[in-house]
Amino acid sequence: MQKSTNSDTSVETVTSTRQATGAVQMRIKNANSNHDRLSQSKSMILTDVGKVTEPISRHRRNHSQHVLKDVIPPLEQLMVEKEGYLQKAKIADGGKKLRKNWSTSWIVLSSRKIEFYKESKQQALSNVKTGHKPESVDLYGAHIEWTTEKSSRKNVFQITTVSGNEFLLQSDIDFIILDWFHAIKNAIDRLPKDSYCSSRNLELFKIQRSSSTELLSHYDSDIKEQKPEHRKSLMFRLHHSASDTSDKNRVKSRLKKFITRRPSLKTLQEKGLIKDQIFGSHLHTVCERENSTVPRFVKQCIEAVEKRGLDVDGIYRVSGNLATIQKLRFVVNQEEKLNLDDSQWEDIHVVTGALKMFFRELPEPLFPYSFFERFVEAIKKQDNNTRIETIKSLVQKLPPPNRDTMKVLFKHLTKIVARASKNLMSTQSLGIVFGPTLLRAENETGNMAIHMVYQNQIAELMLSEYSKIFGSEED
Repeated sequence: MQKSTNSDTSVETVTSTRQATGAVQMRIKNANSNHDRLSQSKSMILTDVGKVTEPISRHRRNHSQHVLKDVIPPLEQLMVEKEGYLQKAKIADGGKKLRKNWSTSWIVLSSRKIEFYKESKQQALSNVKTGHKPESVDLYGAHIEWTTEKSSRKNVFQITTVSGNEFLLQSDIDFIILDWFHAIKNAIDRLPKDSYCSSRNLELFKIQRSSSTELLSHYDSDIKEQKPEHRKSLMFRLHHSASDTSDKNRVKSRLKKFITRRPSLKTLQEKGLIKDQIFGSHLHTVCERENSTVPRFVKQCIEAVEKRGLDVDGIYRVSGNLATIQKLRFVVNQEEKLNLDDSQWEDIHVVTGALKMFFRELPEPLFPYSFFERFVEAIKKQDNNTRIETIKSLVQKLPPPNRDTMKVLFKHLTKIVARASKNLMSTQSLGIVFGPTLLRAENETGNMAIHMVYQNQIAELMLSEYSKIFGSEED
C-alpha cells in the first residue's frame, strides 16, 4: 500500500515536471517568436544604419507610381540657369485679363520653367508653408517679346504661355533686362519645337508611351497574384493604352500626309478660295489693290477715333478686348463691308487696338528697314533745327504709300495730343506706344533697349514738330 502511494507520488511528480517543462518551453518559444517578429519588423524599417527603405507594396497602383518615379525625373531636379530680382506683373490667367499689379519677385530660371518667389529662393524655401508651391511659368510653347503697349514703364517684355497666362517682366537697368530676355529666349528656343503641349502634358505622353512596354514587364509578376477579375481589368487598361498610342501614330501620319498634299497659298488665291489679306500684307500691296496711297482701313479707324474717342482716357494706351480685335481683323481680311459704328465695335479701344495691330503686322514697318539707321542718326544730332531738317528730308524720300500714310497718322495723333488734358495722352505717351510699332530694325541685336529709346524720340519729334516736317497744308 505504501509502495502504491509512493509510485503515485512519483508519477504525479514526473507529470508536473513535464508540464512545467512544457510551459517553460512554450514561454521560451513565445518569447523567441516575439523576438523574431520584432526583428522582422525592424528589418522592414532599417536595413543599413541610417538608411530608410520603403516597404514593398504589392498594390498595382502604388507599384506604377514607383515605376513612373524612375521613368520621369521631377521638375524640381532641373538645373537653375539664372536667378535674381525683377519687377513682375501677371496680366492674364488662362486667357482672362487681370488687373496689372507690379511687384518685386525673385525670378528663378531653369531649362523648362520660371518660378516666382517673393524673396530669394533659399529664404523662401525656409519660410514656405507645407504644401505651398511658388508660381511658375511653363516654357514649353511659350512666346517672349518686347512690349511698350502693356505698360508705360521702360524695358518691359512679355511672356505668353500656351495655357493663356501672360506675365510682364521689367527692370530699369538696361543690361540686366537684356540679359534676362536673352536667357529666357534661349531657354525657350532649346525646347522641342513640336511641343505644342505643356511639360505636364509631355510627361503624360511619356507615361502613355511607356505603359505598353516598360510598365507591362513590371506588372507581369503582379498580374499573376491578382484575382481573375482584377487581372482582366488591368490587362484591359494596358492594352487600351497601347491602342491609344497606335491611334495617335495613325492620326499623326494622316496629318503629315494632309500637310504635304495641301495646295499652296498662291493656288488657293488663284482659285478664289482665299482672298488677299489686309492684315499682314505689304503696305504698297494694299494701296495698289485699293488704288490709293493710304489704306482704307487706316482712314476708317482714324475717322472713328476722331468721332468718338478723342476725349477717352488712355486712348491708344489702353488695350481693347483681344478676342473682339481678332474678330474685327477677320472681318477686314474677308473684305466684308465694314461699319465701325456698329454696336459690336462700340468699345473704341478695340478700334485703336486693331489699328495698332495693322501697323505691327506689316511685313516691313511704316518706316522702311532701309531708312531705320538714317532716322536714328538724324535723332542723334545735337542741334534741334538740324534734326528737324534731316528728318524732313528723309520723310520726303519715302515711297508715297509710306509717306502719305505717315502724314495722315501723325496728323491724327496731333489731335490726340491737343486733348491731352482730357485723354491724358501726352506726346511722350504716344511716342512710347507708336515708336517701336512704326519703326524697328530689320535684325534686332544687343542694342534693342537703346533702339527703343531712339524709336520713342523719333515718334515724339515727328508729333511735336509735325507742321515743320510735313507742312501745315490741309490734307
